[in-house]
Amino acid sequence: MSTDTHIDALDAAGKALLEAAAAAGPDAEVPTCPGWRVRDLLRHTTAVHHWATRLVAEGHTAYLPFGGEPDHLDGDALLAYTREGHARLVEALRDAPEDLECWTFMPAPSPRAFWARRQTHETTVHRADAESALAAAPGPVDPVIAADGIDELLRGFHGRDRSRVRTDRPRTLRIRTTDGGDAWTVHLSPEVPRTETGADGPADCELSGPADRLYLTLWNRLPYEAVTVTGDAGLARLWRERSAVG
Repeated sequence: MSTDTHIDALDAAGKALLEAAAAAGPDAEVPTCPGWRVRDLLRHTTAVHHWATRLVAEGHTAYLPFGGEPDHLDGDALLAYTREGHARLVEALRDAPEDLECWTFMPAPSPRAFWARRQTHETTVHRADAESALAAAPGPVDPVIAADGIDELLRGFHGRDRSRVRTDRPRTLRIRTTDGGDAWTVHLSPEVPRTETGADGPADCELSGPADRLYLTLWNRLPYEAVTVTGDAGLARLWRERSAVG
C-alpha cells in the first residue's frame, strides 16, 4: 500500500470512529476493551494522535515521552478535541516530506510511511472499539487494509523481542484470508516469532476467514467464532492470551 492510501484510510477511520462514539455517547461501555467506556477510548485515541503528530510535525528523532490523556475533557468537548487532533494528524502526514526524519519503532520504508501505516491501524482498530459500543458488532474493514494490518501485526509487532507469543517447542500457526488469497506462516518457539508470507509446508493450527474478520480477531476484537480454526486450537488460545500489544 502507498503512504497516501494509508493516510486516506486513516482519515476515513478517524471520522467513522468519531461518528460511532457520538452515537454511542460517552457513558457507553466498550465491550472490546473491558473496563472502558467511550470517553476512555476517546481520551486514549486522541492522546496517541497528538503524540504521533508531534513526532511527525516537529521531526523528533529520539523517543518522545507519551503525553497524558485529556482527563479533564468529556462529552462534546472531548469529541471536538479528538476530532481536531485527528485532523491535525492527517494534515501533518499529508504535509510531511518524503525524506522526513523522526523516531519510529519498527522497520519501514521511511518514517512518514511508518507513521501513516501505524496510525491507520491504531485508528481502524479503535474505530471497531467505538462501533462495539453500539448495538451492532464492529463493521467491515476494507480487505486490503485488513490484510496490511495483519502483516503489520505479525511481521512487525510480533517480530520484536517483546512479543510474548512463545512456545516451549517449535510450532507453526498459519493465517489465511479467504477473500484475498493472502497467507502468513508464523513459526513459534521459545525465541521471537518468525513470520513468512505464504503458506508453504504444514501448520499445526490454521486460522482462516475474510481478511477483516481475521484482522479484528487477531487484534482480539472478535471472538474466534468469527473465523475458522483448524488443527491445534491451543495455539489460537495462546495467541488470545499472549498477543496483546502495549
